[in-house]
Amino acid sequence: MNENDKTPYVVSSKSYTAVAINCAAKAGEWIKSRLGSVKQLSTKTSPQDIVTEVDKGAEQMIRKLILTHFPDHVILGEEGVEPGAEAAARALKAAQEEEYLWIIDPVDGTTNYVHGFPFYSVSIALAHRGEVIVGVIYDPSRDELFVAEKGKGAYVHGNPTYVSKESQLSESLLATGFPIDSKVNLPLNMAELHALLPRVRNVRAGGSAALHLAYVAAGRLSGYWEHGLSAWDIAAGALLVQESGGAVTDTDGRPFDLSVRNIAATNSLIHQGLLDTLKEAGEGSVR
Repeated sequence: MNENDKTPYVVSSKSYTAVAINCAAKAGEWIKSRLGSVKQLSTKTSPQDIVTEVDKGAEQMIRKLILTHFPDHVILGEEGVEPGAEAAARALKAAQEEEYLWIIDPVDGTTNYVHGFPFYSVSIALAHRGEVIVGVIYDPSRDELFVAEKGKGAYVHGNPTYVSKESQLSESLLATGFPIDSKVNLPLNMAELHALLPRVRNVRAGGSAALHLAYVAAGRLSGYWEHGLSAWDIAAGALLVQESGGAVTDTDGRPFDLSVRNIAATNSLIHQGLLDTLKEAGEGSVR
């Protein structure tokens, strides 16, 4: 497909993708309408890991919409799982053998949302027998809808997305996220930042894994890495990156699947350089 090809991307009204788009758009608009009105703020695993009634309400809205169209499908949503890495892994293991599994994060970037920082999103993915086949991420602040279908490319506003062309780390703009696990992942992340910052153009930390992945897919970031994530954070975004010509693995270079918790996603050209630097930093941090 030519990079200048602007043929609008159209989906049929009854497709899985159309339902995902409808769910993300409706939930996103509702979330945006509630901005600044959050009354109840709860913490999960730490003071940094928060949830609001908006997260829960948006997930219920998405669940109802999906089950209206596909009552036999299974849904794995962040707010329906107990907090913590072990609970997330158990929930995924129990669900990933299902024929059709929807994986949703109703508000990815809750901390940003609570503070009025306009970098949060709705992430919806559909996996068929463990393989993601549809990924939709909606940014209500910018009214940007990122859509990917397995084997059919990725799009924003109906136009194809392509990863960036930086071939060297020194030319690259990366993103990361700061882990809520302060004992293991945070020190490792700091070591990685220390190793990468002198070697890249700069690093950003926007606070939404889904949007970081969407930005890699759209060529706005050269790459992104983060530790301690769950399937709902990255399922849709990983497909967006892959369908835009990028590479997605775990931080050790193993192929992406829904159980990955430590992710590395790039334009593919800098992927090995990123992995090598992360490995070097990790070895240094445990000395």
